[in-house]
Amino acid sequence: MSSEPAIPAKHSASEGRAALFEAPDDIDAINRLYRDRRWSDGLPVVPPTVERVARMLRHTRRAPEEIVARLAPGYGAATIERIAINCVLAGCDPEVLPVVIAAVEAVAAPEFNLQGIQATTNPVAVWVIVNGPAAPRLGVNATYNCLGQGAWANATIGRALRLCLQNIGGALPGEMDRATQGQPGKYTFCCAENEAANPWEPLHVERGFTRERSTVTVVGAEGTMNMNTHSKEASELLRVIAETIVHPPSNEYCHGGEPWLILAPEHADILNAAGLSKAQIKQRLWELTKMPAHRMSAKDLLRVRASRTQELGEIAPDTLLPIAKRPDDIWLVVAGGPGTHSVYVPCFGNSHAATREIVEPA
Repeated sequence: MSSEPAIPAKHSASEGRAALFEAPDDIDAINRLYRDRRWSDGLPVVPPTVERVARMLRHTRRAPEEIVARLAPGYGAATIERIAINCVLAGCDPEVLPVVIAAVEAVAAPEFNLQGIQATTNPVAVWVIVNGPAAPRLGVNATYNCLGQGAWANATIGRALRLCLQNIGGALPGEMDRATQGQPGKYTFCCAENEAANPWEPLHVERGFTRERSTVTVVGAEGTMNMNTHSKEASELLRVIAETIVHPPSNEYCHGGEPWLILAPEHADILNAAGLSKAQIKQRLWELTKMPAHRMSAKDLLRVRASRTQELGEIAPDTLLPIAKRPDDIWLVVAGGPGTHSVYVPCFGNSHAATREIVEPA
């Protein structure tokens, strides 16, 4: 069982139940078929048979034909069934279907700007952050190597969303997906927050949900930058983090972005022990990362003026450009295991993260 190739809604395959077709039993032949029809991401797939999709659908009470969202840039109808099909293709355990449904709802939020993210030359990928009780229950890794290999839930949830963006949203590389190079995170980019090691409120509580709820937050992430510092002093730690964030060829400085930091538990403890709240950390980083406009290239400074003059007033070469429009646009999560490595995750710029609740069947 498979969805038809993603095509604009004016054509017939965007609505209703997914089409059925006979496929060969040989797994190599099936994978050749999916490669030829561009329904895979370049990795082997699990055939979405009628039986496998039905098992997946048992983990939601929503009707198979219900449209969750229309996914840019092709605006294909992301029905519950089509999301389930792509979850099977990605190798997901059936229990994670509600997570992927929530992620699809989140990427379709207007503030996320999926049209821009899907069609840009930028290497932006969608980073999925899982919070709340569902994360440990489903085995979403928040500790050692949480952005790397080895956790089935992390790998398949991120991959399933990518397949939805491609197969339903129509973002095929070289066609609607115009990324100059792309990045490995476009295969899969998913982790949980290490809430047990977080000395502050977890991300989903900060974004308006109770601690007992489970959520998915999606971020338009340009990549990751490792920050390995053994500093034990809070002000010094913030200084070196800020100096890592400042870089002239940046969408964030061009548009006023939404930079993200993944703090190692060790670094979070240092900042917390110094009496710093999340809000205070954000304020200090916002001040420390202001960059003189003259550091931009001449062409890029024209883009800055076109984008941010209304916000900042006249932009001269010595104008200090804030990386974000306000301190609260800098976001902190705590994740990873022991060690002195935190991660800077630059944002697409013209995108704001979106959070949706994971609704699991009772």
